[in-house]
Amino acid sequence: MNELQLKVLELLKEDARRDAELIATMLDEPVEEVKQAIAAMEQDHVIVKYATVVNWSKVDDEKVTALIEVQITPERGRGFEGIAEHIYLYPEVKSVYLMSGAYDLLVEVEGKNLKEVASFVSNKLSPIDAVLSTKTFFILKKYKQDGIIFEEHEGDHRLMVSP
Repeated sequence: MNELQLKVLELLKEDARRDAELIATMLDEPVEEVKQAIAAMEQDHVIVKYATVVNWSKVDDEKVTALIEVQITPERGRGFEGIAEHIYLYPEVKSVYLMSGAYDLLVEVEGKNLKEVASFVSNKLSPIDAVLSTKTFFILKKYKQDGIIFEEHEGDHRLMVSP
């Protein structure tokens, strides 16, 4: 990965709607080089998708998100890969991460309500042979995601401390 590609990624991460012409202007680079850098990163799956970050609490209060800690027994020859794949193929699952620490996988699940998420855990996730235990945490409110603050916030009103 070259320096131009890294700079382009940073700008697209901030705002995926930026086009190659604007990025070229911002970086003072030729438009054609920026277009080639973007095309190469798309081809190599460095850029996987252009997405919108949505504050769902402003749109749909019925959606429920849960983070589930999952302890598993790795499969012989495949380790965690096969089990992670089995889990991430469910449409309710939004993210799966291999973790270090007390549990192996962190699974992010979305559902219409608490009952739907609970049903997923008890009927689909827990019965998987390799799953030893699960711990479910429901997200009550998102304050910040992917570096984006959802709520308007006041400035720092603390008093200055002087010696």
